[in-house]
Amino acid sequence: MNYNVIYDGTCNLCVTLVQLLENLDQGQRFEYIPMQDLEQLNRFGITSQDCEMGMILIDGNTPERRWQGSDAAEEIGRILPGGEVFVAAYRTMPGMKWMGDRVYEQVRDNRYTLFGKRSTTYKSVYAVGCRSIDNCDSVK
Repeated sequence: MNYNVIYDGTCNLCVTLVQLLENLDQGQRFEYIPMQDLEQLNRFGITSQDCEMGMILIDGNTPERRWQGSDAAEEIGRILPGGEVFVAAYRTMPGMKWMGDRVYEQVRDNRYTLFGKRSTTYKSVYAVGCRSIDNCDSVK
C-alpha cells in the first residue's frame, strides 16, 4: 500500500520527522510532498489553507481516504511495522487522544518559534512519483 505524506518543508521539526520516517521506511510505504509544492497539492485538490491544519496523509490507492493533523501522525504510526500495537494502546488510554490532539495543535501553531524555520524547502528523495533521486528534481 502506498501513502502520500504532506508536510511543512520549511519547519525544522517536520523535516527532521520526515527524514526519520524516510530512514525507517526507505520509500516502501510513504512518499512525500512539501506543503510548499502548490502544483503537487493541486493534483490532490489541497490548498495552502488546508495545510494550515497540519500534516496530511493520503491513501495512494484511495485518495479520498485522508487523515490530517494528529490523526495523520497516528495513522503513520499504525502503518509502520509494529506500530499498530502502540497506537492502539495510546488510543485506549483515557484522555490520551484528547491530550495528544491538544499537544499537536500547540506544536503545529508554534512550530517555527519552538523549532525554527529553514531558509529552503526540504524535498524528499521519496517524493510522490519518484522512487530514486535519478527520477526527480529532488533537492535536500
